[in-house]
Amino acid sequence: MKLWKVLKEEFYSADVVEVAKRLLGKMLIREYGSKTLGGKIVETEAYRGSDDPASHAYRGKTRRNYAMWMKPGTAYVYQIYGVHYCLNVVAEPEGKPAAVLIRALEPVLGLEEMMKNRGVKDPKLVASGPARLTQALRITRELNGWDMTRGEVLYIASYEDVTSEDIVSTPRIGVKDRRPWRFYIRGNPYVSKARPK
Repeated sequence: MKLWKVLKEEFYSADVVEVAKRLLGKMLIREYGSKTLGGKIVETEAYRGSDDPASHAYRGKTRRNYAMWMKPGTAYVYQIYGVHYCLNVVAEPEGKPAAVLIRALEPVLGLEEMMKNRGVKDPKLVASGPARLTQALRITRELNGWDMTRGEVLYIASYEDVTSEDIVSTPRIGVKDRRPWRFYIRGNPYVSKARPK
């Protein structure tokens, strides 16, 4: 029996920007072996398809990004710098590429195991960044294309409601396009970078 309600395809079928906001406060859960790890999503970024130069889908479908064209709720996992992984979840209707990058988590389940996976002792360094959280939760390219609506291995579930007043919007990090499609929970200490003044 699951502790929380697993998010289904309908949740992710909406506009990617709205999905990125609505994912704040939800629980990202990773199960492997006898372990269950997870954290509250506190930071996201939205990426659309052909009209978003910062999106991997901007120039069309490739072997790397094909998961973005799959059904809403599919995991899109890619590697950066040949070392680190980033986790996205596909949004909008199937065939219309869009995805939300999960940028940071507030650890909730299995903190000691996550710190061990990361090799750190400060909880704020466990999952405060897209590469950190995949390392903490042992998410690799093997999970690319995984159906996160199944409610096993890797999925997102309901947890806390976040009001619009508690959501901060800024330009995305590390891309030239200045659309304000990065969202985080106001005042949360687990956000990946210093909050703008």
